[in-house]
Amino acid sequence: MQFQQLQYFVAVAETRHFTRAAEIVHVAQPSLSQQIKALERELGAELFSRARGNITLTDAGEALLPLARRILEDAETAHHEVGEIAQLRRGRVRLGATPSLCTGLLPDVLRTYHDRYPGIQLLIEEGGSHDLVRELARGALDLALVVLPLPTASPALETVELLHEDLVVVSSLLRTAPGSGGGRGRRVRIADLREERLVMFRHGYDLRELTVAACRNEGFEPSFAVEGGEMDAVLGFVRAGLGAAVVPRMVAERPGSGLRVTPLASPGLHRTIALAHRSDVAPPRAARELQEILVREAARLQAE
Repeated sequence: MQFQQLQYFVAVAETRHFTRAAEIVHVAQPSLSQQIKALERELGAELFSRARGNITLTDAGEALLPLARRILEDAETAHHEVGEIAQLRRGRVRLGATPSLCTGLLPDVLRTYHDRYPGIQLLIEEGGSHDLVRELARGALDLALVVLPLPTASPALETVELLHEDLVVVSSLLRTAPGSGGGRGRRVRIADLREERLVMFRHGYDLRELTVAACRNEGFEPSFAVEGGEMDAVLGFVRAGLGAAVVPRMVAERPGSGLRVTPLASPGLHRTIALAHRSDVAPPRAARELQEILVREAARLQAE
């Protein structure tokens, strides 16, 4: 049974006339009649009674008509829905990102994307790189913003480097800057954090691992005033004077942050942000469009 045959059958059933039906579906009348006969042979039953030129539906035709209409309607709906997605009028993108990037990089990017494609639903999942890589592997995300290098046991992923970010130390405006003195232009060394109580991110957070590793490289274990928070919580605790924290410059220098920002002395701390997706599955078009916007925005930020 062919889709075209059902179209011809419905046209004849509705017009009760082979010639008029052929005009409606834009086909020669003999071709239409041949297709109807082929459909009848396949189904093993006549669909029309043609007595004395009066075209009526047989019992088999009456049974087929609502089914054929439903099939044609479903096909039209499928064509419309797929067309909407292909033309980026509908659909969704599932993006994973570390909380610091949700705070710093993503708001402007997502606003640009939403203005351009208002019908696309954006689903954002926050997490550390380890968690996001796992979600990519099981197909729960289309794209993820992760910190390089990836875990050694990572699945096969394609990555595009976006940003090389400096990390800085933030502290409350109510407290003396880390490293004491707080003089203009001062930079703080990692070793100076030995005397600081730090506000620390939760386990599995990329910034936690980076900060703790840097302190251990200087021969000491960092002391925590409070730990276990996400980015907004950590910044709030620092602002309240509970301690200092090491965070990306992009987050620290947001307007109105209410934080003292102190750069790290050379060689400092840095991290590389990349956009990842599974290498065995091409991201949907809506996700590829978001990737292009992310790449452009990251290039702009890197050039500043």
